[in-house]
Amino acid sequence: MSALEETPDGPVEVIQVLFALHPGFGAQELCGPLEILSKAHHKINDPKTKAFECTFAAPSQGVTSSSGLTIKADIDLSTAHEDLGEYDVLIIPGGDGVDTVLKNETEPLSLIKAFAKLQISDPSKERTLMSIGTGSLLLAQTGILQGLSATTHPDYYTKMEIICKDAARRGELEQTDVMEENYVVNNARFELGEKLEENPFVLSKRPDGRRKSIARKGSNAWKESVKRRESNARRASLRLGGLRLITSGGITSGLDASLYLVAAMVSHESAQEVARVMQYTWNKGVTVEGIDV
Repeated sequence: MSALEETPDGPVEVIQVLFALHPGFGAQELCGPLEILSKAHHKINDPKTKAFECTFAAPSQGVTSSSGLTIKADIDLSTAHEDLGEYDVLIIPGGDGVDTVLKNETEPLSLIKAFAKLQISDPSKERTLMSIGTGSLLLAQTGILQGLSATTHPDYYTKMEIICKDAARRGELEQTDVMEENYVVNNARFELGEKLEENPFVLSKRPDGRRKSIARKGSNAWKESVKRRESNARRASLRLGGLRLITSGGITSGLDASLYLVAAMVSHESAQEVARVMQYTWNKGVTVEGIDV
């Protein structure tokens, strides 16, 4: 369950985020999204309305990045599995250590599978799985990207395709569309708006002439969920039980994807304010699947 933070206007829901770290994770692939989420508020400039609460899970008490940054874990991975139902968002950073995880088939692979299965078995809750950089290779290895679209760090497009094809042979033979995009969102929640050309989430024309985005404005599904605008039946009919699945490219793409997450789950205005404070220009990605709410 999500925590409630008391404000003068009543309780505000705090979105629970779990970062699953592995030895050799990318420091910037953790710190970038963490910085954005920590600055997001339901009410702009009101620190009492923070939107996200982040927790670090790792195989040991201290886990070290590929650049030497050591992070103290809040919980171990066994506890993460036990408490997985309490989290709304699972984030998987990439980094040099991804190759070791793939080779040895270690965590967070089973945690990723468990989170996806949780959404399938209980689609009543809105959950999001997001990878940063080569973290998407871990998602591909588990097979959950079959029939979906995804991206990764540009240097790893070919490796991503190979892993996805191997997963398809092991699974239901459904291919993954590996896209050369900033970030890719599957199973979004959005509303079109009256003027699509004015929609902040739409990338209507690509400068390089490649495939268009059908990205649409992220609805505030988090605060509107109590109104059941999106029925459980409709969510359950989507792949992975409607799990919002976001994959991003390189380091700065992780910043962009995190801003999208803020906009989709909190508000577009909140995402804009975070970008302003960080003096960062938000570059949009694409949305390939979704449901109008």
